[in-house]
Amino acid sequence: MTGSKKMGVVMWKPNKKEDLVFLKELFEAGKVVPVIDRRYMLSEVPEAFRYLEEGHARRKVVITM
Repeated sequence: MTGSKKMGVVMWKPNKKEDLVFLKELFEAGKVVPVIDRRYMLSEVPEAFRYLEEGHARRKVVITM
């Protein structure tokens, strides 16, 4: 498909408590840094997609549920 834009969706399944504790430690130690451009509430999904489609996003766009 020449010229088409690619979009993806990342979904997160809840993990075990020890996995979340490990991730928390990585974040607190500065070893993992989230690269987030903007955050939107679930009710703002149309605006989030507009932002992506217009090519403004330089990092990840997060939808908060």
